[in-house]
Amino acid sequence: MDLFEKSIETLELPRVLAMLADQAVTQEGKERSLHLRPETDQEEVARLLKETTAAAKKMILRGSPSFVGTRPVAGSLQRADMGGSLNTRELLDIAGVLAAARSAKAYGEGEGDEKTPIDVLFHALHPNRFLEEKITGSIVGEGEIADAASPELAAIRRHMRATESKVRDILQRIISSSQAKYLQESIITQRSGRYVVPVKSEFKNEIPGLVHDLSGSGSTFFIEPMGVVKANNELRELQAKEEKEIDRILAELSAEAASFREDISLNYDLLVRLDTIFARAKLAGRMEAMEPALSRKGLCLRRARHPLLDPKTAVANDLELGESFDTLVITGPNTGGKTVTLKTIGLLTLMAQCGLHIPVGDGSTVKVCQRVLADIGDEQSIAQSLSTFSSHMSNIVGMMKETDQDTLILFDELGGGTDPVEGAALAAAIIEQARRQGALVAATTHYAELKVYAMTTAGVENASCEFDVETLAPTYRLLVGIPGKSNAFAISKRLGLPEEIIQQANARVSAENIRFEDVLTQLDQQRQEMEKEQRQAAQLRLEMERAAAKAQEYRDALQKEREKSEARAKEEARAIIEQARRTADEVFRELGDMRKKAQKEQDWQAVNDQRAGLRHRLNEAEGKLGAQEQAAPPPMLRQAKKGDTVTILKTGTQGTVLSVNKDGVLQLQAGILRITAKQEEVRVVEGETQTQKAARQYIRRTEHKLRSLGAKAEVDLRGMTTDEAEMTLSQFIDRAVVGNLTQVTIIHGKGTGAVRKAVHTYLKRCKGVSSFRLGRYGEGEDGVTIVELK
Repeated sequence: MDLFEKSIETLELPRVLAMLADQAVTQEGKERSLHLRPETDQEEVARLLKETTAAAKKMILRGSPSFVGTRPVAGSLQRADMGGSLNTRELLDIAGVLAAARSAKAYGEGEGDEKTPIDVLFHALHPNRFLEEKITGSIVGEGEIADAASPELAAIRRHMRATESKVRDILQRIISSSQAKYLQESIITQRSGRYVVPVKSEFKNEIPGLVHDLSGSGSTFFIEPMGVVKANNELRELQAKEEKEIDRILAELSAEAASFREDISLNYDLLVRLDTIFARAKLAGRMEAMEPALSRKGLCLRRARHPLLDPKTAVANDLELGESFDTLVITGPNTGGKTVTLKTIGLLTLMAQCGLHIPVGDGSTVKVCQRVLADIGDEQSIAQSLSTFSSHMSNIVGMMKETDQDTLILFDELGGGTDPVEGAALAAAIIEQARRQGALVAATTHYAELKVYAMTTAGVENASCEFDVETLAPTYRLLVGIPGKSNAFAISKRLGLPEEIIQQANARVSAENIRFEDVLTQLDQQRQEMEKEQRQAAQLRLEMERAAAKAQEYRDALQKEREKSEARAKEEARAIIEQARRTADEVFRELGDMRKKAQKEQDWQAVNDQRAGLRHRLNEAEGKLGAQEQAAPPPMLRQAKKGDTVTILKTGTQGTVLSVNKDGVLQLQAGILRITAKQEEVRVVEGETQTQKAARQYIRRTEHKLRSLGAKAEVDLRGMTTDEAEMTLSQFIDRAVVGNLTQVTIIHGKGTGAVRKAVHTYLKRCKGVSSFRLGRYGEGEDGVTIVELK
């Protein structure tokens, strides 16, 4: 196996591609996904990544397009092009491709979408709705042709049904006649495509006809009576014509499909390609992945996760290689995550080169490599007499032959499986040679010599998988720049190795190694303390920034609300003053007109005094921009009686007392309105001068104008009794009439219908109502009544 292909298997790219295939819809899309291989051209990789990004954005905005019904049609089209006739299944597959192409093109040409790299694929689709509908209209199912496929077929089948009915009628008369006693069963069946009846063997001569079959026991003869032979012959002729017409229809459809062979084949290829692109986008959403930037120097992965691990539990790490250093030596305890880190670097690089988004954070970059070569795992072989060391070395020898400046090399436990001193020296030499050949290198090791090598060699950086000495468990965090300890003694103790064995082993470690490990331990402790302090400081800074932002936001909101309130108050005050000025000017004009008509009854000196006083009060109100307080009602001079003119305090309008009830309630006529009021709600108007009457008429007209401005077009009577509803409705209709409204809505709800009935009864006798009806769909239906006013 080629070393690159072997590394692809080692890094588990096929497992990711299997997940990709699960997202594809078409069968060929699944196969293409499984056979996807990394591209080595940077421009091609960039194009693939942009396609995936474009599809992901479209899915967010519009969902995923449908590729259902896209099946291989190349073979069928080729046979049709050579003059062959396709069967119904093949023609339905062609119609399915055309339908999918039409649906995908409509999806791609949706309004409001920005231009994307995959738009050209959607635009290149060539739907053929005429051929699609001709096939689906002619073929209703696999092996079944519709009557409407041709006029000839419809006529043939119509005659067939008539002939079958004729045959059945003849046979039914036999079953219902005295000859029924000769039958084994009173049924009509078929043998060899002809209608027959089952006759008892002893009576086979009693029913003249043709024998078509015999039961297994010999007790039943299936006989075609002579009376239906001619009809059966006619039916067989019609069946032959039907088959011939169906063959002609299929041949015609096949020829028409062959004439559009190129367009249909292109549609299929484009649909499969779009299917694989959207499968990459779906996988990106499932992995919570994103598009990385491409770099020619190296890779920088922010918050990178291994894509095959559960994203909820996987620890994200920052990985860097090729920018500040070209070699990363990773140390740490077993089961600490060293090998997973190596695989993450390699697998994410391969995924990106396949056009897949990778599970990383913003600011991540990937280098496009010609080869990603990995020596990971134990590949010892008894059959080939290879030990662990020999199998690793065989891989390394092959890798070194293919290494150049566009290669990423991953070594797991480099130099392991042999003498530690020789293994460490050999590992350092291999790394140096790979660096001279221009490769990017990441290697895991337990050798202290390689830790020292990384600390003392430019371009080589240490990294370690963090180990929590308190819990004696790995945290799976990668710490770049810090060498790690193997922690073999601590792990062995946690697993239950006796303390005396650990002490004996510790006594055998050289003093130099002990001092080196102690230094690493102290460095790790100091690092953890510094990180803890940094986290606390960052948390405090974040809390302070949040508090400051919240306080500033609160101050800004208060200031805006204050400015808004002041502006609103000033605007309302100006509006009130302006309205008062207009009203006063109109009063003055009315008074001028009245002066000409009633000079003898008018005291003009008093009018001038009143005008000056009104102007003075208006100026005072404008200066203060304040609202006027409502004046206290005048005292009651006497009780109102029938025929009196009274002023209604609540509305300021005047009316005439029609009658006084026993309980003192007054029945009033105010214009076209008839209302009730209590004695304390009105004041009797005594004799008026002509000028006062004219002023009162003007005030009434002004009030009508103001009330028309406030007239509402809708009233809600739900929850009221019928009496309350009728009173409220009366007032509402009066206001609407005064306000010159032409249409109003009455909300009475559905319920028992009592309020609705009371409303309709009132509307029928109301003079201001032109017509009314129940609401339609969208207006409230039976729960509302729409009223047209005169």
